[in-house]
Amino acid sequence: MAENQKIFTLKQVVSSIRKTIEERYQQLYWVKVEMHKLNRFASGHCFPELLQKEDGRIVAQISGTIWSHNYERINKRFIHLVKEPLKEDTTLLMQVKVSFHETYGMSLQIVDIDPNYALGELQRERQETLKKLTKEGLINANQHLNFPLLPKRVAVISAESSKGLSDFMNVIESNTWGYQFFTFLFPAYLQGDNASGSIIKQLDAIKRVKSHFDIVVIVRGGGGEVGLSCYNEYQLCKAIASFPLPILTGIGHATNLTVAEMVSFRNSITPTELGDFLIQAFHNFSTPVTNAIKSIKLHSKNKLTEARAQFGTSSQSFKHLTKQYLTNTNHILVQHGRKLKTEVRENLFYNRSKVLRLQEHSITSSKYRLRQEQETIERVKRNIPILYKQTLNKTAIELSQLEHSIKLMDPLNVLKRGYSITTINGKTIGENNSVELGDKITTKTSTFKLVSTITRKDND
Repeated sequence: MAENQKIFTLKQVVSSIRKTIEERYQQLYWVKVEMHKLNRFASGHCFPELLQKEDGRIVAQISGTIWSHNYERINKRFIHLVKEPLKEDTTLLMQVKVSFHETYGMSLQIVDIDPNYALGELQRERQETLKKLTKEGLINANQHLNFPLLPKRVAVISAESSKGLSDFMNVIESNTWGYQFFTFLFPAYLQGDNASGSIIKQLDAIKRVKSHFDIVVIVRGGGGEVGLSCYNEYQLCKAIASFPLPILTGIGHATNLTVAEMVSFRNSITPTELGDFLIQAFHNFSTPVTNAIKSIKLHSKNKLTEARAQFGTSSQSFKHLTKQYLTNTNHILVQHGRKLKTEVRENLFYNRSKVLRLQEHSITSSKYRLRQEQETIERVKRNIPILYKQTLNKTAIELSQLEHSIKLMDPLNVLKRGYSITTINGKTIGENNSVELGDKITTKTSTFKLVSTITRKDND
């Protein structure tokens, strides 16, 4: 470093930067910017985080400053025109002055904020969402669903600490008619940048178990237009419009309807009104049933009175007819008894005569049958000796023939015809009793016996 080179202090440098910026940016500018965080301190001053996004990516970012007197003025105007205070995560049109401080660095000093621009941004987004949903035919899709006769099973999307949720639950749980509802809370953010995605996530969760619910309700406390901006976002409104169950909304006291409220099956200004609607749905079912019960009781009572009177008349008539019928029947029975007695007497006389005739005929037939059987026995007795003698002669002839056949088969008679029998060790020679060289064999004829020794054996 050269000995004569000038050295600056940091304060000199940043003071020079401040002076240059103040000389270059002396006027005020209107800037469209998203206020991410307000960062209000106890002193009343605010130091918001300002940024710009493109395609969900932050492309510019800088700190801002709102002095307490400016904040009070701006916030008062927002409450008057937008119906709610200045809030974070909103796109705003700000009048700013470029500022540089030696200690705090570069920032934008916010002098004013146009509340009308915030309303305009909301309206633009609202119209764009409506245009898309109309083109896709989803504007009235959820409203065309069938509303359940008794909406007992309710899936609730809300924040656990929401005043609107508390009001809604108080209405349906404390009803004096004792109507019973099953509710299950699906917690979600209800405002800000995260609200849309959070509600869509819970709608997807409900869709997976839709068979367990009849309807879906989205409830939150009151708020102004800017606080409800998320309910104009296209993705959330599409999810509501195309949902397979009726969706009912009670999301605030805003003057103009959000798109989410327009595409839902039904919208109510407040969660309390929404709870009253569900109670009324039970009334719409219960009242006709109650009236029908009363009508049935009344008609039943009248019918019973008429039936009793008719039954009394019928009983008297039946008693008279029964008495008359019994008298007539008794007279007929007496006549039939006399007739039956005469017929029985005649039948007894006729059957007694018939039995006697059958008895005589049976005796005659039996005697004749006995004579026939005795004659048959006598013939058999005469024929038995003859048949016995014939059978003996025939049997003697058959035995003589059999004896002759046996004698012909006698081995001695076979040998006399020139045959012989050769044995070894008393057994006939064969396949199972063969001879070997040197064995002695015996040959028997009808007149003599030969004993031989095997000297040669030839196979055929």
